[in-house]
Amino acid sequence: QVQLVESGGGLVQPGGSLRLSCAASETILSISYMGWYRQGPGKERDLVAAITSIGNTNYGESVKGRFIISRDTAKNAVNLQMNRLVPEDTGVYYCNVVQRGINYWGKGTLVTVSS
Repeated sequence: QVQLVESGGGLVQPGGSLRLSCAASETILSISYMGWYRQGPGKERDLVAAITSIGNTNYGESVKGRFIISRDTAKNAVNLQMNRLVPEDTGVYYCNVVQRGINYWGKGTLVTVSS
């Protein structure tokens, strides 16, 4: 079973940047898919960004051109660089991985974009 721990959330002003990190309990070389999802206040959980084991990426429409997802195999982590943040980016960000067909979720980290 893969354990995931997210970090890097916090309060940031509009236009600012944050970097989220999700550390996995085992090597990500065995993980085919890693992603970040967001659940805003009163909203459903939606895909923010995802990356496969061969480096293919996919982004939600609202974050294209602002967010960058990356894998760090040395640290068994997936990172999300978030730039030009807007209030609509506020929410709990969850890390998700798929290993051998099984979904694993982290507990989430809160990002608040507000002046």
